[in-house]
Amino acid sequence: MSNADLPKRPIYTVVDGVDWLFQQFDRVPYAVLALPLRLAVATVFWNSGMTKLADWNATLSLFTDEYQVPLLPPELAANLALALEVTTPVLLILGLLTRAAALVLLGMTAIIEIFVYPQAWPTHIQWAAMLLVLLCRGAGSFSLDALIQRIWARSPTGLRVML
Repeated sequence: MSNADLPKRPIYTVVDGVDWLFQQFDRVPYAVLALPLRLAVATVFWNSGMTKLADWNATLSLFTDEYQVPLLPPELAANLALALEVTTPVLLILGLLTRAAALVLLGMTAIIEIFVYPQAWPTHIQWAAMLLVLLCRGAGSFSLDALIQRIWARSPTGLRVML
């Protein structure tokens, strides 16, 4: 038997147990992977919002002197950032409007990277990677998004108003 007759397999399958281990990793449901992504991103932005709330005068000073977001007055930019940082993490934790929240936070991350802290790209690329997964794949089955989708699918007329 020549080398050409041997089945082509990835090198890691040659090692006993590694193939089995990778098969087990492949079986982990996306919903289990999405939970820590949602929690991690939510924590980052929630903590930032809480810091802004803790000292609003310092926040306004930062937006006036340091952040310099273009096209927006500092007070409006600060209020908008705070509103996003206290609402989108709640949506991510609940898994409600997850893709919309991820898109908004991805836009905010881009603004922070481009206009505020361009030297912090190693951190921002991590946020962006997590947000892109949530944007592209959603919250997973452990979420209000999934619950709403299941209710919608069962209803013959679409989503009914539930009282």
